[in-house]
This record gives sequence, C-alpha cells and structure tokens, in this order.
Amino acid sequence: MKKQMNRILAGCMLIVLMASGCFKDNSDDNCTFDPCAFVVPAAETVMVEEYLSTNNITATKHCSGMYYTIINPGTGNTPEVCDGVSVKYVGTLTNGTAFDQTADPVNFNLSTLIGGWQLGIPLIKTGGKIRLYLPPSLGYGTAGYGSVPGNAVLIFDIDLVAIY
Repeated sequence: MKKQMNRILAGCMLIVLMASGCFKDNSDDNCTFDPCAFVVPAAETVMVEEYLSTNNITATKHCSGMYYTIINPGTGNTPEVCDGVSVKYVGTLTNGTAFDQTADPVNFNLSTLIGGWQLGIPLIKTGGKIRLYLPPSLGYGTAGYGSVPGNAVLIFDIDLVAIY
C-alpha cells in the first residue's frame, strides 16, 4: 500500500513539474523547464535497461532515466516544452505490438503530452526523428491507458514535422 501511494505521489509530482515548466517569463518570452527535475524510480530504469540489453540496443541515457536514440537530429528549430509541435509517430510495447500510430502529422501542445515526449522531443530539431524508450513513470504509469497495460515500458518513434 505504501509503495502504491509513493508511486501515486510521484506521478502527481511529475504532472505538477511538467505543467509548471510551461510558465513563460513575459519579459523575454522564454519557456523555462528543467528536463532533469524528475527522475524515474531506479527499478523503472532497470526495466528499460533490461529491454535494451536483451535486444542488443544501444541508446543514450537521459538524466530523467529514460533512454533515446536520435535517428536524425533534424536541421530546423528546437522545440521548447511550451511550443506546439506537429509530429508523426508510432508507439509500441516491448513485445512489438503497436498501440498507437499516425501516418499523417498531428498537432499537439508539447506541455500536454506524457512526460517522456516533453523530455524527448526537444532533443531533436524540426525534420528530426527520435526513438524513445520510456519507463512507466514517463509514459502511462501504473494505470496504463487504453490497450497499454500498467507499468509498461513504451517505445516511440517520433518524427518532428514542425513547431508552431
């Protein structure tokens, strides 16, 4: 019970941290956001590391505990967490099952998306592509979402089409 309460508290803290990152300083219109403010529990990082090791995947570890591979860094602008982004993506489970995808670009305000996207998409520029390996706390957490089970490690291939 205590472990579950700690996870719920950590999830709530993540939401607050991610949302608070979208307050802009009106004097210079900067969007301040600390991508290392939230670090996933060590057990979740181990889950991702085991998947990567088992599948002989080389990826870069982010300060938050997620892993990523930049497939194409892009050449345009870099988004900030308060920007709108236009993306194409595929989300899969570690067993290879696709749970969500789009063929045509879709628009989102980055600050409204799961934590892993808020941290990962700003690592590339417009025209870039990134693969994210997300621990549950940066994805859909303990509850899951739709066909995604709780505590699932998620893999996203994301193409950053535009920033608006």
